[in-house]
Amino acid sequence: MMETEKGSIPTGAFRRKKGGTMENKTMNPRAIKVIGHRNPDTDSICAAVAYSNLKNILNPERPCKPCRAGLLNRETEFVLGYFKVPLPQLYTDVSPHIRDVDIRPAPGMDGEMSLRRAWMTMRDQELDTLCIVDEEQYLKGVITVKDVATANMDGMDPHSLEIAKTSYQNLIDILDGTVLVGDVTGKVVEGRIIIGSGSAEQIERSISPGDVVVVSNRAESQLAALEMDAGCIIVCASSKVSRTMQMLAEEKGCIVISTQNSTYVTGQMLSQAAPIRQYMTTGKLLTFTLHTPVEEATRVMASVRFRYFPVLDDDGRYIGVVSRRNLLNLHKKQLILVDHNEKSQAAEGIDEAEVLEIIDHHRIGTLETDGPVYFRNVPVGCTCTIVYQMYRENDVEISPTMAGLMLSAILSDTLMFRSPTCTLTDERAARKLAEIAGVDLEKYADTMFEHGGDVSGKTAAEVFNGDYKIFTSGDIRFGVGQGSYMTEKNRKAAQALVGPYLPQALEKQGLDYIFYMFTDVRNSSTELLMTGVGAEELIAKTFDTTIENGVAVLPGVVSRKKQMIPKLINALKQEQD
Repeated sequence: MMETEKGSIPTGAFRRKKGGTMENKTMNPRAIKVIGHRNPDTDSICAAVAYSNLKNILNPERPCKPCRAGLLNRETEFVLGYFKVPLPQLYTDVSPHIRDVDIRPAPGMDGEMSLRRAWMTMRDQELDTLCIVDEEQYLKGVITVKDVATANMDGMDPHSLEIAKTSYQNLIDILDGTVLVGDVTGKVVEGRIIIGSGSAEQIERSISPGDVVVVSNRAESQLAALEMDAGCIIVCASSKVSRTMQMLAEEKGCIVISTQNSTYVTGQMLSQAAPIRQYMTTGKLLTFTLHTPVEEATRVMASVRFRYFPVLDDDGRYIGVVSRRNLLNLHKKQLILVDHNEKSQAAEGIDEAEVLEIIDHHRIGTLETDGPVYFRNVPVGCTCTIVYQMYRENDVEISPTMAGLMLSAILSDTLMFRSPTCTLTDERAARKLAEIAGVDLEKYADTMFEHGGDVSGKTAAEVFNGDYKIFTSGDIRFGVGQGSYMTEKNRKAAQALVGPYLPQALEKQGLDYIFYMFTDVRNSSTELLMTGVGAEELIAKTFDTTIENGVAVLPGVVSRKKQMIPKLINALKQEQD
């Protein structure tokens, strides 16, 4: 997946109590990525932003950047907009991509480069493929050692330079020649290559106007070429050309070039002056982008005999080449996970990434790591409460912007302290953060929830994915989504969108059940929609309730983490025993 909406945190978002502000620097593309779960909620986004900045202050030598594993919901969009914080970078797939390998920065070549110069470049750079680009670095074609060798072996056609519209500058370059007469600027070969080694009469019979004639020091050969209106005379072995001959050449408009090479060597080399654009491959080029998965690149490389493959940037411009050897020097993406520790909730490719830390407040899930990691799991109502504690522990002062983000996350996750997951620690942190952010806690919470509950203009899929997670219990996989609403109008509108979409989502995701909570924040209750064979029976038994028109009314149930998931998992375990 492509990475979009790149952003960074404003300068001065944090500062130490004992010294200056933190500068906003462009992040290293291999910076540690701080990322929340799929279908991110406000806590996962704000925790990623706040914790990445804390890490950058504590250890600037190991830069971190906030990321997200999915699209934002409307509530989170409001929060970021309110506190003027750019969107974290999108990473739906953290498996290794071409940007994670050592790309060889081989320069792009001008299509007018001669075959000989191309071969010398390949030899000197130990590279068997050259990429030809235009002035804006867009890829035009590629040429390999095999192409150069083939062109050289097929270079017996005396018209080859004419056909290729070879510049005289290329002739001068490969022959290390000197122009004695004429101006070669912008001029191309317009005739055959003729070796003038016979008598003057033989030369005269073989030359046509515009031909390039290779001659020695014999004045009669030079004169014969001029009289037959040759386009260019190449005088070999550094032979002298008389002043009279030069004047005649100037009158005739004939270019005269001197080279120290013998007639034999010059004749052999001339075909190598042809521009590489004439022999490059232009159709069906095998290229990779920075976002090409390494797995896909490996499969492509194994199917062809090429050694090097061009890499293009986000704008389609050439930046270098990769080979099979480069793929061996793979740099796994380094991650810090916030607000989740279950594989089913993590970004795609988590098994191929290196997890360094986990900061979470949920149950211990199914995620495995290759080695020991820093794992901080605290039974509080919000990940940002933990991040707030870490600021305090490290004596780092919090700016109003970051305070506002962490406050928003706590209000969202605890439903403004109404959720049973909320602790005194959460509430104390939120009230302190509200002071730092300079907002009225209650008024701000009402505004935030109102924006978050507005589903106007959204599709069923967008509302469904606003806050949705997948869980596993034994062989059973099920999804639980939740929307929190301050008004009945918004809640009913969301139910009308999501209800008909649930069976479609169930089939698409291959799950056993999907449950969706539409939570009334003011009255601390939930209307639960469900789909899946036996879903209604399961909910009726688990919560001792009745189902009417596919809806279960659950008074006092507002927490997915504490009131919904544990009961569902216990019920599913009993069914599987």
